[in-house]
Amino acid sequence: MREFSLEGKVALITGGGRGLGRGIALALAEAGADVVVASRTLGELEAVAEEIQAKGRRALVVTGDVSVPQDARRMVEEAAGWQARLDVLVNAAGVNKRLPSLEVTEEEWDWILGVNLKGTFFVSQAAGEVMVQQGGGSIINIASLLSAVGIPTLAPYAASKTGVVGLTRVLAAEWGPHGVRVNAIAPGYFRTKMTERLFSDPEWVGRLKRQVPLGREGFPEDLGGAAVFLASDASRYVTGQVIYVDGGYLATREA
Repeated sequence: MREFSLEGKVALITGGGRGLGRGIALALAEAGADVVVASRTLGELEAVAEEIQAKGRRALVVTGDVSVPQDARRMVEEAAGWQARLDVLVNAAGVNKRLPSLEVTEEEWDWILGVNLKGTFFVSQAAGEVMVQQGGGSIINIASLLSAVGIPTLAPYAASKTGVVGLTRVLAAEWGPHGVRVNAIAPGYFRTKMTERLFSDPEWVGRLKRQVPLGREGFPEDLGGAAVFLASDASRYVTGQVIYVDGGYLATREA
């Protein structure tokens, strides 16, 4: 369907150098978007940019730390100035550290909330200004199944991602009258660099697969369809929503 095409659109993906962000960047490029990838690690971004260009799309690399508001605004300004527009923002930058709640330090709390929630807000704020002015756009935040269930040792991460859901709804309500849609994708357990320690435990992987109705973990490319849908005109009447991409994990999760 033509509605799913992203031809002529410019997308900015934070955390675009690896993991879920990289997977989404490539999916949006495959659908026709020109893509700006942003993170703190130049080498990773350059590699993804080459992959995007190999698909026949243009790519721009922007470095910065989303938890620093000045960096967040600069990244958006560079992305929007590249082709004088910004149609899609994907807030995929994220960090995590598993710790018992009694052991979480203020520094660890601030680090995780700073990237996952503060960063999402200030990048969205800067992008929202551009999109409101141009009369439309789509912002896609990356939440988590931790937005819906409590799992031990993940207090700061769960707090940050639950905050992302609340933020998504507020911004959708605020910016909807200007044609700006704001939605979230909430992944389940995906194989990425952030989760490699979990997936190195065969016993844990076996338990997970028994809990997931589709019988496997997720991979970054599994988010591509949801991201393209939310970025495209196919979702033009969808805003303020959270799409859980978890293989059915939450459907069978015991209370």
